[in-house]
Amino acid sequence: MIIEMRIYHCAPGRLPALHERFSGTTLGFFKKYGIEQVGFWTTLSGPSNHALTYLLKWESLAEREQKWNAFQADPEWIAKRAASEAEKPIVERIENYFLAPTEYSAMR
Repeated sequence: MIIEMRIYHCAPGRLPALHERFSGTTLGFFKKYGIEQVGFWTTLSGPSNHALTYLLKWESLAEREQKWNAFQADPEWIAKRAASEAEKPIVERIENYFLAPTEYSAMR
């Protein structure tokens, strides 16, 4: 098992738009492509409260590459993502990490 941690750093004031895009659009595409989420979090305390952090669960990097690439290439997703940012950009930058559980992790 591999956990992917993605942190979306939003433009000021655009976190609500990102929440709306995930709940109204993105999660439907995750379901369509079999992308399994572990959870989503906002930052209560830290350098910025304009961030959304989420975790995805993969069996392998090969599975991640196949499913993520199919999702990212979906013309309907591309159009909906562009429409959500027609006014102005939502995400300024993304951090992406792939995490492997230790042998003593509860998530093995």
